[in-house]
Amino acid sequence: MRALNRKLLRDLWLMRGMTLAISLVIIGGISTFIMSRVTYESLKLTQTSYYINQRFAEVFVSLVRAPEAAAERFAELPGINQVETRVVAAINIQVEGFDDPITGRIVSLPDFGAPRLNVPYVRRGRLPVAGAGNEVAISEAFADAHRLKPGDRIEVIIRGHRKRLNIVGIVLTPEYMYAIPPGGLFPDYQRYGILWMNRKALATAYNMDGAFNNVVFSLQSDAFERDVIDGIDLILARYGGLGAYSRKDQFSHRFITDELHALEIMATIFPVIFLSVATFLLNIVISRLVSTEREQIATLKAFGYATSQIAMHYVKLIISITSFGIVLGVALGLWFADALCSMYQQLYSFPYLHFILNPAVMSQAVFVTLFAALAGTAFAVRRAAQLPPAEGMRPEPPLNYRATLIERIGLQKHLDEPSRMIIRHIARQPVKAGLTILGIAAACGILMMTNFQRDAINWIIEVQYGLSSREDLTVMFNDPTPYRALYSLGALEGVNNIEGFRSVSARLVHGHRSYRFKVDGIEPGGKLHRILNPSLEAIDIPQEGIILSDYLATEILQIAPGQLLTIEVLEGNRSVFKVPVVGTSRQYLGVNAYMNRSTLNRLMHEGPAISGVRLSVDPEYQINLYHQLRDMPRVAGTIVRDTAIEQFNEMMEKTILWFSFITALLGAFVAFGVVYNSARIAFSERSRELASLRVLGFTRAEVGYILLGEIGLLTLAAIPPGFLVGIGLSSYIAKSFSSDLYRIPMIVVPSTYALAASIVLISFAVTAALIWRQLSRLDLIEVLKTRE
Repeated sequence: MRALNRKLLRDLWLMRGMTLAISLVIIGGISTFIMSRVTYESLKLTQTSYYINQRFAEVFVSLVRAPEAAAERFAELPGINQVETRVVAAINIQVEGFDDPITGRIVSLPDFGAPRLNVPYVRRGRLPVAGAGNEVAISEAFADAHRLKPGDRIEVIIRGHRKRLNIVGIVLTPEYMYAIPPGGLFPDYQRYGILWMNRKALATAYNMDGAFNNVVFSLQSDAFERDVIDGIDLILARYGGLGAYSRKDQFSHRFITDELHALEIMATIFPVIFLSVATFLLNIVISRLVSTEREQIATLKAFGYATSQIAMHYVKLIISITSFGIVLGVALGLWFADALCSMYQQLYSFPYLHFILNPAVMSQAVFVTLFAALAGTAFAVRRAAQLPPAEGMRPEPPLNYRATLIERIGLQKHLDEPSRMIIRHIARQPVKAGLTILGIAAACGILMMTNFQRDAINWIIEVQYGLSSREDLTVMFNDPTPYRALYSLGALEGVNNIEGFRSVSARLVHGHRSYRFKVDGIEPGGKLHRILNPSLEAIDIPQEGIILSDYLATEILQIAPGQLLTIEVLEGNRSVFKVPVVGTSRQYLGVNAYMNRSTLNRLMHEGPAISGVRLSVDPEYQINLYHQLRDMPRVAGTIVRDTAIEQFNEMMEKTILWFSFITALLGAFVAFGVVYNSARIAFSERSRELASLRVLGFTRAEVGYILLGEIGLLTLAAIPPGFLVGIGLSSYIAKSFSSDLYRIPMIVVPSTYALAASIVLISFAVTAALIWRQLSRLDLIEVLKTRE
């Protein structure tokens, strides 16, 4: 076997270019798999550990006000483990040197002892001490955004009362890992902060002595969650309960869970694509290597080498080629995973990170890659091992040339001789040409898939903030406010246009399907916030009925226009009414239900009331307007349109687009690997033929044109089907990522097609340069020698 081992080393050296190209594709598959799986498992373990250590609640409920004695009834409910009543208040915050309005939420801490549930994780400093009325802990994201630290002071307005507080601690909590202001879609840590304060001090400031307006629960392991929630709602209905909900519907938890699900999808889709292409390349390389080594295999068998020894020789060759890619792929995948985990830790405010190098993941990656490589080349290895010596000694019969379709219809007169050779060579081996086109098309499709997400995100911004939400500023109130407040705000200097809206917490029910969200009552004929139909045309809100966003209607509630929707209001007098669905709207961020504002007020049995306003503001007066809003006690939150766009772009850059950049880079590896291997194999197969042409008088340029022209023609032919592959993969990604938080539209702009095609063509240009260099060094005498 030592002779075969030496042959193995020589083959690897002679095939070093093709080995590197195949390894690049394997590196892409392995590194994507390792990156996704390690990141997913690390974040999942970190999330679980964080939830357990900080005793993250399992059921949440807000209400208007209930006496502390009402909490004793919770003990009657089976399945409840622990209960924590709290006071939670909306506040305005003032930070020195920052002019924009800042809103936030302040959460009570027990006056004595640690919280039973949702325990803050102290990063710096400490929690407020018992009895301290002016101490507060703040969320780390808010502190970092304003460079606040323990010892600094901030001013807050709680129910119209201004209070100066000392910051004593910087904390984190699983409850507000993804904290968004009221009416917002994305975190804005500069303009929305979470604070923690002693219960007695907060209750006094918020007029909640002896009462609570928020409760969290943990459950026993055998509890029936739905029964517990129904029991809680029954107890708190008389106190203005807004409906209890489980952890799976808690916004921070739900958003992070969806992100982890996306990582799981990535860990499945991308490695399969990369490894499929790598298997395809290996099969071609080994098949053609066997074809060129027929005489060597026959000679080895004639000298007594067994079939199993020859088979093992090619198995070793495959494992050697694959192992190089595996080692580098694992190393690169771990490096990417470390960077990705650090990014997610910062994005979601995990206080620590459990970075797991699970041996099972590594073993799975290695096993799947080796299995795919060996399975894909099994036929070629079997053919090499079973080749009879007498058969192998004979050269392969030449393929028959025949007139191509181009020649049969008389177009050959427009082609020179080298061009006709290219067409004939492709026509006589249609399977080989088809497989080459398929491989290059797969590479082109991968490049399209990894870049279309940027197109989709740009389209989301255009639709959401260019066509639908065109207001400069959205102001949310703490409580429903009389409609006349609209005129007061409209009279402020710098306000050009203003529209009021009523937002009502409700449960939307259709058959056995339900969804807890809100119904927005808007004014007909609004210009600032427009409802878009599926064709992205503005539609007016009808006097009666409700319009649902398309995802809410079709995927969640599965209701069609014309059917009745039951709305169970979770605030005020808790009205229940049925309205017809009169249409659907196109929306990519979140979901919404729209009604006429006056109709919603009537069904709520209330006078003309609004929950907030949308404003168009003159930029010259923005700062003054912010100062006035900051001092208004009824203002619960402000959403600045430009800031929302910045936050959305930042979040996308840190998640989807960062991942897309890595996979696009790996996709470029695939493109080069496929094109280079196709050209290099063609060169090795046709070197004798090309040398013969040189001897017959063809110039080096003509011979190079014959070889590279074939690969170039196949590359050009692969680009259109590559676009189809890219569209199919992109559609699958878009559908897999759809959720009620956001949807990725299937939008591919011309620049993405151009970029994918350009990278493929650049790969061909680099390949052509490398092959031309080898062609220039072709030793005609050596190649044309009679094979011994």
